[in-house]
Amino acid sequence: MAKTLILRCSVNSLITLLFAFVFVAVYLAGERRLWFFEDEDQAAMQRNSSAKCNLFSGKWVFDNKSYPLYKEKECTFMWDEFACEKFGRKDLNYQSWRWQPHQCDLPRFNATALLEKLRGKRMVFVGDSLNRDQWVSMVCLVESAIPAPLKSKPKYAHFKFKAIEYNASIDFYWSPMLVESNNDDPVSHRLPERIVRISEIEKHARHWTNADILVFNSYLWWRRPKMKLLWGSFESPDQITKEVEMLRSYEMAIKTWSDWLDIHIDRNRTRSFFMSMSPTHLWGQEWGMSKPDNCYNETLPITKEGYWGSGSDMRMMKIVEAAVDELRAKGLQIEMLNITQLSEYRKEAHPSIHKKQWTPLNGDQLSNPRSYSDCVHWCLPGVPDVWNEILYAYIFNLT
Repeated sequence: MAKTLILRCSVNSLITLLFAFVFVAVYLAGERRLWFFEDEDQAAMQRNSSAKCNLFSGKWVFDNKSYPLYKEKECTFMWDEFACEKFGRKDLNYQSWRWQPHQCDLPRFNATALLEKLRGKRMVFVGDSLNRDQWVSMVCLVESAIPAPLKSKPKYAHFKFKAIEYNASIDFYWSPMLVESNNDDPVSHRLPERIVRISEIEKHARHWTNADILVFNSYLWWRRPKMKLLWGSFESPDQITKEVEMLRSYEMAIKTWSDWLDIHIDRNRTRSFFMSMSPTHLWGQEWGMSKPDNCYNETLPITKEGYWGSGSDMRMMKIVEAAVDELRAKGLQIEMLNITQLSEYRKEAHPSIHKKQWTPLNGDQLSNPRSYSDCVHWCLPGVPDVWNEILYAYIFNLT
């Protein structure tokens, strides 16, 4: 009888232990899901909140409780062109504006989730200094989730970030025209004459053929009446050059780019994105200033819905949009992210004079700060963080 009782107790104890083990396993599995979203209900809610919603139509809301998403001083990859606080900007409200779409909420950026998505993969930003602005923003957004020994150190000549634990790379590749040009040196590219090899892209493209996510841009370097196009090599005595109207030149370059993607990109592996034009704020009269002005000393966004500055060329955007639509019809995973309108409102978010000056300023410039204000790039933290929040939503198919 006693033996039977002991045996029953032992069996009951084993069942209890087994139940406890299963409970702990299920709980830990749930905890692992927290790395991605706090729970499955929240994940579903985030998907539903942005489903069939236009993330690009909305307004800026001041929110100094949720923003900025990181601190300038804590980002080891911060670039001196974008470090406005470091270079003397006192008004930091530009860091605390949240983009609010009209009919939904922008999904919250989760650095750990993105790194897990990028595990064993490579993400490459390809384009000009505005795309580098966005790359620095992306690295600042994700690096806070990685312990210092498990991430690469900044090497500014290479524009590479490595999350060692995840075997994930987030790189930037300088190619301002996408196709080859005499401006392809990532450091020394300010030349008096701009020459473009309009049908050649392989020199650049071979560096990002194996990427899993590609983020392109190319606009501002084309903004001149005519471009000098080159057929043949820069060294060839038989080269042919011709000046061609800008819009036609841009269309030809986008055709070279899209043809290369069509032939070389793995449709099952690689997702591609093209960021629309980043606006400038060079002419204050466009937002109601009574005298010639620019972004210098601006402290508030533009509130007029639909504001559109003359620096943004809708014709160029339509060329890209048509190319992207054609590539999608051919089975490529590619999207155009139209960040132009939401960025148009942010006249106060540029570095202005609060950045590293790579060449000494002369007396005339020092007496007139507007003359050397940078109203093209963006302070960080700032507007490019929202571009990356939108990119994040697309990567996770939360749109």
